[in-house]
Amino acid sequence: MVTLTLLVLMLAAWEGYWRNFGATPGYYNSNGEWAQQRRRIDAGEGGKTVLTGSSRILFDVQLPVWEKIAGERPIQLAIEGTSSLPVLEDLAADPQFTGHVLVGVASDLFFSGFAYRGDVVPYYHKESPSQRVGNWLSKHLVEPYFAFYDFDFALAAVLKRQDWPVRPGMSLHNDVRKLLVQEADRSSRLWSKVETDPEYRELMRGNWVQRFEAPPPPGMDTPEKLHAIADAQIQRAVDAVGKLRARGVQVLFVRPPTAGRYLEFDNKLFPRAQTWDALLARTGAPGIHFEDYPELQGLELPEWSHLTAADANRYSAALVTIIDRDFWKSAPR
Repeated sequence: MVTLTLLVLMLAAWEGYWRNFGATPGYYNSNGEWAQQRRRIDAGEGGKTVLTGSSRILFDVQLPVWEKIAGERPIQLAIEGTSSLPVLEDLAADPQFTGHVLVGVASDLFFSGFAYRGDVVPYYHKESPSQRVGNWLSKHLVEPYFAFYDFDFALAAVLKRQDWPVRPGMSLHNDVRKLLVQEADRSSRLWSKVETDPEYRELMRGNWVQRFEAPPPPGMDTPEKLHAIADAQIQRAVDAVGKLRARGVQVLFVRPPTAGRYLEFDNKLFPRAQTWDALLARTGAPGIHFEDYPELQGLELPEWSHLTAADANRYSAALVTIIDRDFWKSAPR
């Protein structure tokens, strides 16, 4: 009884601390929840619109807005910090998928092939019954009720980012902090704290700056190597799009907005003519670049990479209108 009492008190204190910090209960962005959405295609929804991409598609494209305008709620398969190509290739290999696919292009991820969450597709194919049960229990008994249930609030993560003395060989790299608030079907948005807390916003910008200022990895330390890697990623897209279009799937690439130092970084390392323009030319697929549409510009990106909740709604409404007007007139309703 003493142990149970102490456990409850400590959990209550930890929950109270993070609620005071601004956190609220939300669904965990786990491999299991991604796999649950991916299985909707297996369960007969293969003709629907699927969203793939990185965090900008995950955060910025609002499913309720899309549903209100288009009459259809897409399947959200975007995953943060990860090129959209692994998911696109998985869809290309699945004959049950016959709908429409929107492919988000975050230049630094897509054209480098970086996949922070690259294990998500293999997890879906190998997920065990016990893992499915664990995800179900978490989703129904824990996630809707506890604010502390987030990777950023885990005790190990909190301890790691304390101001420890620097020892020889110790990495000073800071992990990306919490940015996401997610619902049950992976409908997501930027955490309001990034918008309203200047100190936290600067912390998020600092995460990106350390990436911009870090030396390039050995395989990307010359323009020639970087071009070769980008060319290989474009070829992956060409192969996947060819398979999808062969069975009637409509593919649309989308370059979401960025701003400030993030946009400068993208333009410097991944010039549009050598990456985005080459991608569309070689795949033969259409694309929507935010710089080409006035209605997709002038939006607020607090940490240069993701839209505020209000502007995500405006962006989504404008994006769906453009898609319906210029591209997917035959999209399912």
